[in-house]
Amino acid sequence: MSAALKVHRSMSLRDLLFHGAAFVVIIAGLKAAAPLIVLFLLAIFLVVLAMPAHMGMLRRGVPPAIALLILVAFLAVVGGVMAHVLRLSMEDIYRKLPSYQVSLQEQVSVVTSWLTAHGVEVPNEIIRRTLSEKAPFQMVGNAITTFSKFLGRGFIVILIAAFMLMEATVLPAKLKSIPGVDDRSLDRFKQMLDNIRVYIGMKTVMSLLTGVLVGSGLFLLDVDNAVMLGILAFLLNYIPNIGSFMAGIPGVLLAFIQFGFGHGAVVLVMYVVVNVLVSNVIEPRYMGRGLGLSPMIIVMSLMFWAWVLGPVGMLLSIPLTMVLKIAMESMPETRGYALLLGGNPEARQGDDADQG
Repeated sequence: MSAALKVHRSMSLRDLLFHGAAFVVIIAGLKAAAPLIVLFLLAIFLVVLAMPAHMGMLRRGVPPAIALLILVAFLAVVGGVMAHVLRLSMEDIYRKLPSYQVSLQEQVSVVTSWLTAHGVEVPNEIIRRTLSEKAPFQMVGNAITTFSKFLGRGFIVILIAAFMLMEATVLPAKLKSIPGVDDRSLDRFKQMLDNIRVYIGMKTVMSLLTGVLVGSGLFLLDVDNAVMLGILAFLLNYIPNIGSFMAGIPGVLLAFIQFGFGHGAVVLVMYVVVNVLVSNVIEPRYMGRGLGLSPMIIVMSLMFWAWVLGPVGMLLSIPLTMVLKIAMESMPETRGYALLLGGNPEARQGDDADQG
């Protein structure tokens, strides 16, 4: 009995080391090929969003070529408008950069004077030296330039998505022809795609609502580049937990530079109200009981995929982790690991009982 136990432990340790080594190799490959993989992942992201509209047009008798052309044209127009807005915003920021720097120095001087008058020691020399440098503003400009270049690759992403949409209608038949793929496996694959599509679709609607509300609020408060900041809020809302916080920083900072501390505080309150309304009131009502992922896993997946794939990994962290979780749930040998990713074991057990 003890000999059998030793053999079992040896095999378990060997399997663990093998799987760990395979995981490291796969992650190293993903990180090395991140620039290429990101394009394909974004294309899949677009396909998941566009697939219901594509299938709907096909069911209504629209020729496949026309349906594909309509979707590609729509994606190209949306991407082109976003790129144009960002380019105009970048030019506006570069043009106003000197005045922003002077205004920031004045606003910081007012705040530091108030703090000094109330007995708070302020390192004035360090602050003055930091604000006299252009590094913070150059960082903003470089970030916008990098993002604009990334949008310039959108044509490649749309082209890849178009070819994927062409294959999507015949993909189930191709999968069914693979040896070892039965109807049960195909149903699980369809369920995984449906879950991801529902999440991405609802998240897109919530992100769009956030972007519209933020952009409108900033416009009414007379903050520069309100449209660009609304687009930024839309995109960063895909990032769980910290995305809304990241989106609020440039808006609040710009309001502070333009108008001072009071206006910046009003903009901060506006961001908080919008995000509480969307994330805590509207989103839970329409997205059900959540993602099936624990909060710790959400944060860890955010950090992990950002490290592997860069900034785009933050946007796609939840869909990628959901794919991993659903794939592990479909295999008995990895189902235990899937439970570790879940946020509610009792609910998971209830779902399993319903399926049984």
